[in-house]
Amino acid sequence: MAIYLHLQTHGMAPKEIACIIKAYEQTLRALCVKDRDDPLTELVAKTIIKIVQKGLKDPAQISAQAITELEMLGERRPAN
Repeated sequence: MAIYLHLQTHGMAPKEIACIIKAYEQTLRALCVKDRDDPLTELVAKTIIKIVQKGLKDPAQISAQAITELEMLGERRPAN
């Protein structure tokens, strides 16, 4: 799972790790990502880590912010 690779390199406390995993899982469910090998999981993990590093602590708020940021990325991509 993409999030675990990031957690290993960031040296976070167990309580913070639990919060991040909860936000990650919640975000994947909201985005309907079932395949944990989907490349989107890596982008979700990086986005959540970035948000946590800014100081947000609540899993629901982290997830909501991640979804917002990911939606903004999608809007900036050129249409095929």
